[in-house]
Amino acid sequence: VSSLSSIDWQVTGHVAVFGVVDETGTRAPYSTRLKVINGTIAEVETIIVRPQDSGIPFVTADIKPLAVWDEVLPPARRVSREAMIAAANGYFDTLQLNDGTLHVGFTDDCNRRENGKQSTNLKDPDLDAIWRLGCADQFRLGAYRYDDRLRDRRFLAVDEERGIVLAGGFIDHEGRLGEIRLTDGTLRTTHFFRPHSFVLLEAFKVDGGRIRQVEAVFITVPYNMPSPWVP
Repeated sequence: VSSLSSIDWQVTGHVAVFGVVDETGTRAPYSTRLKVINGTIAEVETIIVRPQDSGIPFVTADIKPLAVWDEVLPPARRVSREAMIAAANGYFDTLQLNDGTLHVGFTDDCNRRENGKQSTNLKDPDLDAIWRLGCADQFRLGAYRYDDRLRDRRFLAVDEERGIVLAGGFIDHEGRLGEIRLTDGTLRTTHFFRPHSFVLLEAFKVDGGRIRQVEAVFITVPYNMPSPWVP
């Protein structure tokens, strides 16, 4: 196992790692969360994004640790635990039924990695213009309008010194939108043409109350699959 980033929260008893696992020659990004009570592991949650069976069109294990996750924020740029969770929840609100409205602020240099692949601020001129935009501008265009619901949200741990929130949840896709109209009037073909859901673990770097970095792992599961963690 090669570690991408690991974060320990003393207050909640959670520890999480985002990394790459080698399974008999096949490398895959993954995330594991543990809940520890009195020195004993009480919960284990793992998502492994195997390229062969994840149901995701973009997966890469060619990733390196990002220094931003280890950076300790100066006190002036820290916000309360409640404000950090509100920022992560605002990101999910922005993603759900994405209509161009931002429910959270983003830093100018905000980046996102999904299943090991950077999906913002890419420089390749041959790529779709959406992937050359930053976090805020992608959402302002309504590029994720095909995300119908982000449910069973769990905000599992908060590291106030580093500005990190760990969250979990499910994204539901009805698959009913063959095309979406962006807020600039452009029509785009969607990625999803059948009902399914994603289950995810996602980390947010919150700097001064704004999202600065996102790291997500998710795999395809049956549509509206119940969460094992939410009653």
